Amino acid sequence: MKQKIDLDTWDRKEHFLFFNQFEEPYYGVCVTMDCTEAYRFAKANQLSFFLYTMYLSLMASQRIKEFTYRIEDGDVFMYDRIDGASTVARPNGTFGFGFYTYHDSLADFMAEAKREVEVVQSRTDLVRSDVISLIRYSSLPWIDFTSLSHARMFSVPDSAPRISFGKITELNGKRTFPVSIHVHHALVDGLHVGQYLDLFQQLMNEGV
Repeated sequence: MKQKIDLDTWDRKEHFLFFNQFEEPYYGVCVTMDCTEAYRFAKANQLSFFLYTMYLSLMASQRIKEFTYRIEDGDVFMYDRIDGASTVARPNGTFGFGFYTYHDSLADFMAEAKREVEVVQSRTDLVRSDVISLIRYSSLPWIDFTSLSHARMFSVPDSAPRISFGKITELNGKRTFPVSIHVHHALVDGLHVGQYLDLFQQLMNEGV
């Protein structure tokens, strides 16, 4: 379900009109996040760390309304649910694309996500979901990156956030990993990215 935003009464109208005309309206930040408790929880429960952190990240996106906005044919819509999509590593060193429906239940999300990964790994195609109400994820577990950019097809309109997770490093019993987040500035400001990252960190600290 989605709700159309009335631009005439929207407090972000002028910001939307300004940034939506940019050839490159996306901006991004890279931050180092504490994943000590999230890693411990994932390993204790035999969960994929990537899928688990994606789940927590998606949980945060449901609660920060700016992350539920998407642009369609020049209009802005607010979605009731934001799903996930990601690259999926294949045994031959290539990758495919997976799609993951968000569920409030961790068990339901993980069970469905695990099946999706297995299906994508069994195929050879490179078909990406055309669903608008999602966040695009990727994982670079080999790289402790400090910056990151994305390949873009500028002829295809897009407003979905892109989030990437990097290599886990450990120091004095504390685990951290880099997180890159790119968002469409017509929909999301730095304030909202900060709120999102704060909530994501809180959820990783708490465990679910």
